[in-house]
Amino acid sequence: MSDQIYNVLFLCTHNSARSLMAEAILNNLAVSQGRFKGFSAGSHPSGKPNPFALAQVQSVGLPIDGLRSKDWDEFAVPDAPKMDFVFTVCDNAANEVCPVWPGQPMTAHWGLPDPAAVEGSDEQKRRAFSDTFRHLASRINIFASLPMSKLDKFSLQKKLEEIGKSK
Repeated sequence: MSDQIYNVLFLCTHNSARSLMAEAILNNLAVSQGRFKGFSAGSHPSGKPNPFALAQVQSVGLPIDGLRSKDWDEFAVPDAPKMDFVFTVCDNAANEVCPVWPGQPMTAHWGLPDPAAVEGSDEQKRRAFSDTFRHLASRINIFASLPMSKLDKFSLQKKLEEIGKSK
């Protein structure tokens, strides 16, 4: 892989929380700027971002401009950006249906529990979103720091899968 700008798509079922936060993190991470462009989508989008997700993004000083819940079909049309990486962030353990992305991008499953499924007080919900955001930021930092041009496809795929297992 060369010194190109890599398009990265984060997928989740509803595209209202985890995938939106991941998009915001990648697009605003200093180490990734100029190297990556983040996108997000869902197989069954909710139609609107979760307010706790937007509040979490803003709480760490990141902009929420342009974050919206969208269908992954937007990225399957001929003039859509070509994806280099696709990461699913839905949680198999919670019996969610994780979308499968067709085509040739490198893929990995980075599943995390759905913070939107947390019941309880607003403080408990904010904590769940904060924990999920922290896990996503850690994984995205590791990913963005990979020496893309020095890794062959097999080694890169192995690293992507390892990142998805990190806590």
